[in-house]
Amino acid sequence: MSDTAFLVAVPADIRTIGNHRWHAAPESYLSAVLKVAGGLPVIVPALAGSVDVDALLSRVDGVLVTGSVTNVHPSLYGVEPSEAHEPYDIDRDGMTMAVIRGAIRRKIPMLAICRGLQELNVATGGTLATEIQDLEGRMDHRAPVHPDQAERYAIRQPVHAVAGGCLAGLLGREEIQVNSLHRQAIDRLGDGLVVEATAPDGTIEAVSVRDAGGFSLGVQWHPEYWAESDAASAAIFQAFGDACRAYRAGR
Repeated sequence: MSDTAFLVAVPADIRTIGNHRWHAAPESYLSAVLKVAGGLPVIVPALAGSVDVDALLSRVDGVLVTGSVTNVHPSLYGVEPSEAHEPYDIDRDGMTMAVIRGAIRRKIPMLAICRGLQELNVATGGTLATEIQDLEGRMDHRAPVHPDQAERYAIRQPVHAVAGGCLAGLLGREEIQVNSLHRQAIDRLGDGLVVEATAPDGTIEAVSVRDAGGFSLGVQWHPEYWAESDAASAAIFQAFGDACRAYRAGR
């Protein structure tokens, strides 16, 4: 890794392991940044009250907001919490809301994946729907129960990228197959967000930030898992890497 490699902030999840609270990020995301985008991921602890987010963002060239087994706390989008919204990671929420809003304000390249897409929507004033597989006309987007992680993350669902959109442009086509694994989804679209792709049932699968001044994309699926072998997944991380390099050069 070159000492001039661009830096990507990756807000951490909180995990409790062996009576310790860990601030962690899944390896698949970190590896995709390193090996495909070409940057150096920096895990940011979920300590929003102690981290100077503006100082952090002044030192990085990109932001990656990962997926997670937890969900955004519904109080952040005006909905009464219920068992259907669980589990939560309130510490992560505090950090990601600040990082996402700061990245948009500073026009820092951002890639938000799965929970990250949902956080992006909430951070811009949108809402989420939960247990969407129980809604009339919706597909079951949940991950299959399988002991093999590669089977769980297998690419099996079509999405349609909006013609003329930034996602269709970087992919070079409008129809792709993805691994979209979720039980929550965008309900009301956040302010300043643009729909970039939908599933056959109408579920919003990708958005961009209008007037972002560069790369600012959220996807509901998991391009990080197959970024080294799937062309569409690789294209997303390569475009993110190109945007981060350009941002670094212009700083």
